[in-house]
Formats: sequence, structure tokens, C-alpha cells
Amino acid sequence: MQPLKGITVVALEHAIAAPFATRQLADLGARVIKVERPGVGDFARGYDSRVKGLASHFVWTNRSKESLTLDLKNAHAAALLQRLVVEKADVLVQNLAPGAAARLGLGFDRLSKLKPGIIVCDISGYGDDVQQPGPYRDKKAYDLLIQSEAGFVSVTGTPDEPSKAGASIADIAAGMVAYSQILAALMQRMQTGQGSASMSRCSKRWPSGPATRCTTPSKAKRPHRAPAPRMPPSTPMAPSLPAATVAR
Repeated sequence: MQPLKGITVVALEHAIAAPFATRQLADLGARVIKVERPGVGDFARGYDSRVKGLASHFVWTNRSKESLTLDLKNAHAAALLQRLVVEKADVLVQNLAPGAAARLGLGFDRLSKLKPGIIVCDISGYGDDVQQPGPYRDKKAYDLLIQSEAGFVSVTGTPDEPSKAGASIADIAAGMVAYSQILAALMQRMQTGQGSASMSRCSKRWPSGPATRCTTPSKAKRPHRAPAPRMPPSTPMAPSLPAATVAR
């Protein structure tokens, strides 16, 4: 079953978060057109070469997509991209640097006037609010930074050795929230005929349970790391052997 068959998504994306979101849409039947830079493409192509010469992360997040190479510094290429979005796209997804999509003429305010049914999903590390920009708006975000700042590291590992999660959970969380917001926007458009814009802001939601417990005045504020309080057995256990006589 392909419930999104007939939906076209144009993706200005790289790394993990946005490609992971659009891969879910492709899995449901949407046509996803991934726009890449000439020569190198998505830099995730260079992470490794373990899957028949291709990067494992790139294969994981980009299956079932089409790729279009455009040099967006070229005015003709930028105009072609705008035409593609306005004439063909139901959804635009981007995780470029803050402000980059708007400079290309692909911000929601402009696109919604040209195509009222367009859905635009912007994924950023620290928000891209032009009217009320945050202090980190122009900073680059990496999975480990977001895991640390959002509190993941405080509930992972042991009390003595905090640790990041093995998977890129900040990127995956952003991609999944973006994916769900796009599906919600598509449902809304079916009812109203209008598109919408969404911003993926999600990583602080995941550790909110432990944060709520630790900020309650009657509870200790120390981090709990991996154990889930009151929900045993959920503690990392060191390997141990029963006492025994060793044969010599």
C-alpha cells in the first residue's frame, strides 16, 4: 500500500535529519526529488564506502529517491529549482543553513503566495525564526551537541560515566518529528486546501520525563543515567560470574 502515491516532495537536504524524514515519505509512495550539489552531492555520501562502495548512512536515509544535481549559486539553476517547486511540489523539505532557503526564494511566506497548497518543512538545529531569532540561530548543530544540550547524555551511561547514545538519536528524532508534521499538514490540506509551514524542534521532548522528575523539589536533582527509576530491571549490569573454584 502506498498512501502517498501522487505526492511530490522536493528536498534540499544533507546529512541525516531531513533525509531520514523524506525517506519515510518515499517509503509511503511519495516521489522524493533530492537536490544535490554538483561534484560531491550530499556530504553524507562520503561518510564511508561500506555498502558496495556507497556510504552506509547515505543508503539508509536515501533509498527510493530521485536525485537532481543543481548548482544553486547559478541564477539559472536557482530559477529552475523555484519552477520545479512551484509547478510540481506538494511538499518542500529543507535543512540548509538558517536563511538559505529564503534567500533562494523558497521561504514559506513567498511560496504560499505563489502556491497556496504548498507545505514547507524547515529543519534546523536551533530554530530559524526571522522575527525573533534565538542566540544560537546561526550556529551549526551536531548530533552529539544536541544530545548533550537537550539532556540525553544525562540519562545515558552510568552515574560515573555519562555517554551519548550509540545511534544518532537527535538527528533521528528531528527526522521523525518532521515526518509526522508533514503527514499532519497533508491531512490539514485535504480539509482546507491550504498548505502550512512547520519547524522541527524536538530533541528536548525526549528526555522530558527524567527532567520533570529531577526538577520536582522533593526529588534529588542528580542525573540517573540509564536506569529508569521505579521500573526495574532497567539498569545496565556489569558482567559477573558466580563464585566458583577455578580448576588448575
